[in-house]
Amino acid sequence: MSASSVAGPAVQTLCATSQGSAQEIDDRERYSRQVLFAGIGEAGQRRLAAAHVAIVGVGATGAAAAGLLARAGVGRLTLIDRDFVEPSNLQRQVLFDEDDARAALPKAEAARRHIERLNSCVKVTAHVADVVPGNIEALLEGAEIVLDGTDNFETRYLINDLAVRDGRPWIYAAAVGAYAATMNILPKTEGAEPTACLACIFPAAPAGNVETCDTAGILSTAVNLAASLQVTEALKFLTGQPELMRRSLVSYDLWSGEHSEISTAHARTGCEVCGERKFRALAGEARPHITLCGRNSVQIHEHDRPVDLAALAARLRPLGDVRSNGLLLRFKRGEHTLTVFPDGRALVQGTTDTGLARSLYARFIGS
Repeated sequence: MSASSVAGPAVQTLCATSQGSAQEIDDRERYSRQVLFAGIGEAGQRRLAAAHVAIVGVGATGAAAAGLLARAGVGRLTLIDRDFVEPSNLQRQVLFDEDDARAALPKAEAARRHIERLNSCVKVTAHVADVVPGNIEALLEGAEIVLDGTDNFETRYLINDLAVRDGRPWIYAAAVGAYAATMNILPKTEGAEPTACLACIFPAAPAGNVETCDTAGILSTAVNLAASLQVTEALKFLTGQPELMRRSLVSYDLWSGEHSEISTAHARTGCEVCGERKFRALAGEARPHITLCGRNSVQIHEHDRPVDLAALAARLRPLGDVRSNGLLLRFKRGEHTLTVFPDGRALVQGTTDTGLARSLYARFIGS
């Protein structure tokens, strides 16, 4: 069904400016050029205003995607990220600025604040959280489509399990160096068969010397290409045109000009997830500690308990440098930095040794 086939009046919402002044933005003017595009039209714009998209990971690709969706007029965004803004992010993470990095704001919250300023009509829910089997259903509740902005296959397999189980579409995206890739994972819809799922194409996570943004660097142009491709596919779905969505894994190397495309039109025979419907990631089987991309750090997420950040700051100040903004606490001692969140989760920087990270957590935060 095309977007133009839905009847009804044009979008006429008035949104207050971020300063809360009497000046308002008329959405007929805001979206006028997008509505002129035949693929969207007035009916498609109404669909976007009523849509709900979740983005898991609001770093480089996720931040770019969030900004594009907000500017397109998607009515509700759920942003989920476990990390905070650092100076090294500013080269490619387009929603953040120097103030965010100086304050070490959680990325989900910083993104929410910036989106509020660029489109106050969009309702944004920010979750400063790690997506794990125990919370993924609640975090993604109500979202019509999920966009991948993560940096690890453990979380992607978890999203894939939930999406396949529930018949929900999601879009994989990746960017490193000058390389960008995306892939739609689609359930069966009227007139269309389901695509391959992530496990069909990647039965196991890449092993060996896998490039990351820390080892290979990254171009902001690759990030923005991945996000643009991903969001364009999402707009097709949200405007009621899933039949136009690409059924392939497409990749580009912007530096060399090389590109490739692998068909994902059919599921792999014997796929454990979409064929046998075994959802091991969702069941939490063998979930490891995750070493973060480019951070020389380990995430400790085995403790789920409230932490009084003010009391913790008072206790740690005699032991090292402490910074706290009410949303997280950073404690630096020697070559290690512990970033603690209110739910007890922590990032331990300065090591990739999970045993040492656990030891530091137990020593300074408590076991």
